[in-house]
Amino acid sequence: MPPSIALRMNHALPAEHRDRLLRVAREAHFPQGTRLFEEGGHADRFWILRDGTAALDLHVPGRRAPVVETLGVGDLVGWSWLYEPYVWQLGAETVTPVRAYEFDAVAVRLMCLNDPEFGRAVEHWVGRVLAHRLQAARTRLLDLYGPYGSGGAR
Repeated sequence: MPPSIALRMNHALPAEHRDRLLRVAREAHFPQGTRLFEEGGHADRFWILRDGTAALDLHVPGRRAPVVETLGVGDLVGWSWLYEPYVWQLGAETVTPVRAYEFDAVAVRLMCLNDPEFGRAVEHWVGRVLAHRLQAARTRLLDLYGPYGSGGAR
């Protein structure tokens, strides 16, 4: 595992759980401009970026989908796979060519069910990512559509 991914995941998952998760990963490669998933689609997998960048976007009727966050090496792409109804809440597209670890959502959810300690660690990790993404989306949408720009000042 490249050091930058280890560093990002070290803050997220204990080593034993991170190593266990990476054992079920497969390598995936995507050219620039590949749609990884569409908002509203079935969330059946997720990725950890090894190289390259991907953008998360949000469908806004009558407008081009704004990018709410750009992800890089070590970032988790996709969290909707963990929470029912397993439907993507955002869309994602590669900005550059991407190499990633790809995970089957059903397999990882089964691992979580079979090992409650592992499951709690994964849920905590994904929950932290989700909280960050929600704040990033809020800030970006205020930048784009708010009357005074960013919601950074209260």
